[in-house]
Amino acid sequence: MSDTPKTTETATEVAEEQGPMFSDLGLPENLLRVLDDMGYKKPSPIQAQAIPPLLEGKDVLGLAQTGTGKTAAFALPILARTDAASRTPQVLVLAPTRELAMQVAKACEDYAKYTPGMKVAAVYGGQDYGTQIRAIRGGAQWIVGTPGRIMDHLKKGSLSLTDIKAVILDEADEMLRMGFIDDVDWILGHAPKERQVALFSATMPKQIKHIASTHLNNPIEIKIESKTATASTIEQRYWFVGGAHKNDALLRITEVEDCDATMVFVRTKQATEEVADFMKANGVKCEALNGDIPQAQRERVVDKLKKGTLDMIVATDVAARGLDVERISHVINYDIPFDAESYVHRIGRTGRAGRSGKAIMFVRGRERRMLSTIERTTRQRIEEMPLPTAKDVNAVRRERFKATVEGTIGNPQAVMFKEMINELVTDKELDVVEIASALAHLAQNGIPLFLNENERARQPQRERTEREDRGDRPQRERAPRKSPGDVSTKAMPLKDSPDVDMVRFRMEVGYQDGVKPGNIVGAIANEADLESKFIGHIEIFDDFSMVDLPDGMPETVMSKLKATRICGQPLHLQVADGAKPVNRKPPSGRPAGGNRRPGNGDRRPGGRSGGGDRRPRRDS
Repeated sequence: MSDTPKTTETATEVAEEQGPMFSDLGLPENLLRVLDDMGYKKPSPIQAQAIPPLLEGKDVLGLAQTGTGKTAAFALPILARTDAASRTPQVLVLAPTRELAMQVAKACEDYAKYTPGMKVAAVYGGQDYGTQIRAIRGGAQWIVGTPGRIMDHLKKGSLSLTDIKAVILDEADEMLRMGFIDDVDWILGHAPKERQVALFSATMPKQIKHIASTHLNNPIEIKIESKTATASTIEQRYWFVGGAHKNDALLRITEVEDCDATMVFVRTKQATEEVADFMKANGVKCEALNGDIPQAQRERVVDKLKKGTLDMIVATDVAARGLDVERISHVINYDIPFDAESYVHRIGRTGRAGRSGKAIMFVRGRERRMLSTIERTTRQRIEEMPLPTAKDVNAVRRERFKATVEGTIGNPQAVMFKEMINELVTDKELDVVEIASALAHLAQNGIPLFLNENERARQPQRERTEREDRGDRPQRERAPRKSPGDVSTKAMPLKDSPDVDMVRFRMEVGYQDGVKPGNIVGAIANEADLESKFIGHIEIFDDFSMVDLPDGMPETVMSKLKATRICGQPLHLQVADGAKPVNRKPPSGRPAGGNRRPGNGDRRPGGRSGGGDRRPRRDS
């Protein structure tokens, strides 16, 4: 589905403007309300052609590329036909990969926003069975999953297709390519004979035709030609996420690239604020743009971008709608878009009217497939780019600093300092270069001018494939990891100071932010003026961490810690829900004694905490 309107009209776009609106397709009011919230008015061609027959209960055979809006094309009409009062699985969606299954499940949840009681369960390899079984038995009407894991649940008896009313096969040719087509045939053979089927595929090889002829009943055939293309004036590259946090990578890239104005796209409102805060903290003139920002403020932000008093905007797709600023030289997809059409609309913010532009996309391991889809759909190769090194960044910073100093010479406001400098040279017999160095140091206000060139980056982990996560391959499937729900809120006593009352705190930073135990110890020890031996047990998860600290720390210290940043992210430190001191006996005075190192005995080799094996999985 297109969520960003076109800003330059072509003959094709004018023709599309004359097409139907979503309100013309027969969708119920609750779904139209969601679409209105999202800013969607006009359906894409696949949506306009598929929604009416699916609403009528007919089978559909759709030939369309990824990025044409297929998810909404089947999700909206089938949601309209789903009974939210019934607490059994009614709809089964099969997708070739876990990331697509997660994406479809999230989209369906979003569309069901105003449908009380509607639940969606995502079922895929790599996630523990217990979590999935609870979701299925928790009343989910929609089951979205990969063929391998769906088969596993059917064989185990944890999933029944008895009440299934509709089956959707999303990207059937991709399931064929990955070797799942026999699984799909088997699953359809176990579904009720009287059910609706929608099959979508970019191509139609004979195996897919066989599935269609065997399992679809007089389907309505829809064929959508892909017309999506990107401007030849836009240089397109991607950075494979690994070895650095996205925020650090964004900062490095924008420092090294010859940027005029930059537009950064993220998926959520919260991310717009977090990324913008990080960039502002690092000296970039940056603002967030999301749906919560009033129109008047939005206009001021855009005006500042046009006038050059602002250099970067971090926005969601919806918030960026209609934005046209000539200064935008770079578009950075901080979060990869969900479809190729959104990608085209995003990067269309630059390279307009014959001007050149640059587009950079951050791609995680499991997002490589979407990268390939975007390349196929846009018919353009996207080149991989290396992350600028610390040496590259430092070279730019050095030249920029020198240029700033040179540009300030002769400034009337700087002349007033000449007399004082002369006094230091004459009276104190100080060297002019030494004085200049000292002033430069003061101007930095304690912030290092250069990056540490010796800092070692984290290495990206190899991504696992869906086939490796199949339950029918026990040698390859790892033991389920504990979820965040298994985290204990009870603090552990200090080995060398067992009389000190300890309390468990939660921090909103984790592995995905590049956090290590040493980062946590260093930040807390510095900000709280606390000896590291009194920082207790640390557990790091994907998006949060736990740390044990002495009970009764002053409120001033706690306020400092809440605002402290690690790896560019605010801690938001707070007492963990339900946490209580491990001892009730108050310590006498300030904690003292012991030569315990931070985490001695609490953390495992390699920098991971004792709870390291409890790190929750995340696939995005």
